[in-house]
Amino acid sequence: MKSILGALLVVLSAGAQAQSVAFTFDDGPRVAQTPLLSPQQRNQALLDALAAQQVSAALFVTCDNGANQPAGYALAQAWGRAGHAVGNHTMTHLDLNSAKVTLAQYQQEITDCDKITSTLPGYQKWFRFTFLREGNTPEKRDGMRAFLKQTGYRNAYVSLDTSDWRLDEKLVQVLEKNPQADLAPIRQVYLSHIRQRALAYRDLSRHLEGRDIPQVILMHHNLINALWLKDAIQQFKDMGWTITTPALAFADPVYQQPPEKSVAGQSLLLSIARSQGLGKFPGWERLVDDGDVDIEALKQQGL
Repeated sequence: MKSILGALLVVLSAGAQAQSVAFTFDDGPRVAQTPLLSPQQRNQALLDALAAQQVSAALFVTCDNGANQPAGYALAQAWGRAGHAVGNHTMTHLDLNSAKVTLAQYQQEITDCDKITSTLPGYQKWFRFTFLREGNTPEKRDGMRAFLKQTGYRNAYVSLDTSDWRLDEKLVQVLEKNPQADLAPIRQVYLSHIRQRALAYRDLSRHLEGRDIPQVILMHHNLINALWLKDAIQQFKDMGWTITTPALAFADPVYQQPPEKSVAGQSLLLSIARSQGLGKFPGWERLVDDGDVDIEALKQQGL
């Protein structure tokens, strides 16, 4: 009986640890103006939501979005001072898959951004590829892998990719057209989108890895998250997920070995699926549609 109970406890413990998620945010800190909130208010709203839910996250800084200016640098400092990790997301968010972008140019963007991020509290040698694209040629891909190794940078993979940026664009469009618009439908679609992606990537990890991995979610430093991040985190908790840190998630073996084949601009799990020759699996189209279904749902509601 004791052995059965012990085994059951191990299973339950593994399950509790496995259904976890680490929060990461790209492209911050933005100092561009948006409806409703100032750059400082947006930044503080994100930090307040994380603090309220006791979440330790990571901000991947696109330095030319504001961190290269005193006002934006102060916003980035606030993340580190609040206990969050700060990583590198290039200076200007170039696309390494573009034929116009050279390997040397892309690497210089990382070096230049590092001169800023390395002075921030919370600094980590973590790099996230812009657009999640690792190069349109083997030379770029292999060159970047060698560069990251030589400079001591970790590839900050994403397993749970979201299209929150697409819904944020819609939110801004709606507010610019009508500052008094009812935002409840957008909030609902936003939360539904995150839930759908979370469950789909959890199912994919089970298929590929035979287990629940600590998911690393990609979100953005934008208005939609400033408004409803707290609700999104609560939704994960209501789903029975636990919150982990990016550092603990990245320590999982799934993030240690680069996949043989990548899927440009998509989740690490999709790249692993491609490496394993999985092909088009049930539900794959909802993971690569950039939120088209969600945008259509809002259009049907007149937004």
